[in-house]
Amino acid sequence: MSERLAPGDPAPAFTLSNSAGGTTSLADFAGRQLILFFYPAAMTPGCTKQACDFRDSLASLESAGYQVLGISPDPVAKLEKFVARDALTYPLLSDADHAVALAYAAWGEKKNYGKTYEGLIRSTIVVGADGNVELAQYNVRATGHVAKLRRDLKIDAA
Repeated sequence: MSERLAPGDPAPAFTLSNSAGGTTSLADFAGRQLILFFYPAAMTPGCTKQACDFRDSLASLESAGYQVLGISPDPVAKLEKFVARDALTYPLLSDADHAVALAYAAWGEKKNYGKTYEGLIRSTIVVGADGNVELAQYNVRATGHVAKLRRDLKIDAA
């Protein structure tokens, strides 16, 4: 696992396949604020809750100037199903080789029921208009995280 990002660090560049059949790059958001949330697996209960919370909060986040992208190791076909099933209104990106998650320190050692393994660490990184990290949160909870993020960013609910 790479070292965790901190405010002021440059956000690592990336280009990934997206749920709409194209590609999305960090450079596409130059000059804009961006919320990247890393989640382990599409269509699982916790990830669905988190993705739907972002969907339901998207208006308030966008009115505050933030774009939202979800990133997981899932293949594009699964992301397409997730978007359709839950009417997600922002792009989901496929990081199948978890290279972007590694660059953002969102891939590493996890423990579950006494077992240690490598996997995606639920994380949220806020990138400023200047391309630098504004906020980096690791090991976040699926439930209630978006409300906490809005509080941390001082964004009222819409």
